[in-house]
Amino acid sequence: MPLLLLDLDNTLIDRDAAFRGAVTAFLAEYGLPPQDVEWVMTLDASGYTSRQEVARALYDRYGIGQDTVRALLDRGVADRVVLDGSTRIALDRAATAGWTLVIVTNGRTAQQEAKIRNTGLDGLTHGWVVSEAVGHKKPAPEIFHAAAATVGASLDGAWVIGDSAHADIAGAAAIGVPSVWVSAGRAWPEAALRPTRTSSDAASAIDSVVLTRP
Repeated sequence: MPLLLLDLDNTLIDRDAAFRGAVTAFLAEYGLPPQDVEWVMTLDASGYTSRQEVARALYDRYGIGQDTVRALLDRGVADRVVLDGSTRIALDRAATAGWTLVIVTNGRTAQQEAKIRNTGLDGLTHGWVVSEAVGHKKPAPEIFHAAAATVGASLDGAWVIGDSAHADIAGAAAIGVPSVWVSAGRAWPEAALRPTRTSSDAASAIDSVVLTRP
């Protein structure tokens, strides 16, 4: 059974939309300027800015309690994230076609697993690995090997699907497997490498692999 190695944030789920909703509610609850949502989104950089740096910036700007900031950063996204219906259907179609589906995500274990369970992805995939738990972050080959080991599979015939040129597509190149970049309408940002395919969203990315495989 071939492996489909799937990124989580901003691939299977719209992490940025969930975070924007959490930040909007946070600003409203504490009477903070609603326009600051754009400042926080820029600061967060789709989750690539360290949690410590985001927390420190929020403390400095607003002078609010540490527990309040931790609640936003620890639970804000997981409490609001949803799985798009088209992605759910594509995952089910892939599993029915015989693919083994494993989520490969950077981040903190508790937060990432909460997202997986809250969206029902735990019942739609065969397993997952989180960088904090395995001690390696994408694009390191070790995290992809750990993903394969989670389901007792080989990387032979595997594909990687993700939205990050650096973490996902470079990771696929590092382990010598093809990839699909989820562009969300963006232009490809790297000159040194390219994905095997490009799709606008996760559902079409999954289908591009599953429906065209001989």
